[in-house]
Amino acid sequence: MARTLRLPTARSASAATVVAVLLAAATAPVLLAPPAASASTTSCAAAYRVVGQWSGGFQAEVTVTNTGTAPLSGWRLTWSFSNGEKISQAWNATVTQDGSTVTATNATFNADLAPATATTLGLLGTASQNVQPVTLTCTDPAGAPSTPTPSPPSPSPSTPPDSPPDADCDHASFCDGFETQEGTTPGGVWTVSRPHCQGSGTATVDSTIAHSGSRSVRVDGRAGYCNHVFVQPVADLATVGRAWHVRFWVRHSTPLPGGHVTLVALRDDADGGKDLRLGGQNGALQWNRESDDATVPVQSPAGVAQSTPLPTGVWNCVSFTVDGTSGTMSTSVDGVVVPGLLVDGTPTAEVDQQWSVRDWRPALADVRFGWESYGGGDNTLWFDDVTVSAHPLGC
Repeated sequence: MARTLRLPTARSASAATVVAVLLAAATAPVLLAPPAASASTTSCAAAYRVVGQWSGGFQAEVTVTNTGTAPLSGWRLTWSFSNGEKISQAWNATVTQDGSTVTATNATFNADLAPATATTLGLLGTASQNVQPVTLTCTDPAGAPSTPTPSPPSPSPSTPPDSPPDADCDHASFCDGFETQEGTTPGGVWTVSRPHCQGSGTATVDSTIAHSGSRSVRVDGRAGYCNHVFVQPVADLATVGRAWHVRFWVRHSTPLPGGHVTLVALRDDADGGKDLRLGGQNGALQWNRESDDATVPVQSPAGVAQSTPLPTGVWNCVSFTVDGTSGTMSTSVDGVVVPGLLVDGTPTAEVDQQWSVRDWRPALADVRFGWESYGGGDNTLWFDDVTVSAHPLGC
């Protein structure tokens, strides 16, 4: 006789069967749909700010910010001036100008910006009228322009501060604070230099006065031409290129005299090896060109008034830029640009009109720090924390 097989129903299933089914369900892998990836975006914004104006010139800074969610690997700015402004010098970017239109592209060391980070570039320029605000467009590497950003109103005319970002020792061609000096005679990365003749001026390592650390170099400068003495880096500074940025701290005991003296001398191979000299005359700082004795500023009462004395008994931060490509030069003391020490390509009465009678394109080869007097004037000076760089230096 045939038998009929009955399968257990859900109602009649054994407890063991139910448990087995539940265990299988618990151990089976659960497949979840992956979350939708959020798209990273690149964008940038820029803000233009005039930080100072003076008769015939201005200084500005531009801050570039990565406003996207992805890293930037480069940036490009464009804007147009509306009041005849002309850029004469720039740092931390490559800046070109065609008529009123200006383009700025990143330098190699500030091309990469993480999200929400920023970098700043600086500008010096000429202007016959008050500088007007500008509207910038910042373009990311993909070529998408950001929303143009208007700049804030310009400040009232004043002597401008000098605030380019520092280039640290890692980026500098030469950077030393005399801390590795042994004994009293400068050596190692320094050498003592007495061009032309030797007199009674001396240069010694001083362990009692320093701007930072425990050592500086003391120069006992004596009156009279042959008494000059300098210290200079041994290193070949050819790696600096055509634009030299130099910063040092100096302290001295006696006000700058009425006669001509030199604190810093730089050999200019484009001027027959003659020196470009930063020093003083008529009680204030001046630049002097050895080859033709041209000065910045002009040594008239109106010219000297646009320079500044060098305070005594305190450490002064002096920084300057000499650009051999553009034939321009600027100098700051304690972070403030000295209007009377500007060479910007446009002759300014009582300042660089004498300097600009020829096409000046220096090719600097060395730098020396010390004292050279061309008549009367003793002085005791201390030099410390010297940096020479292809990148801008601020105090």
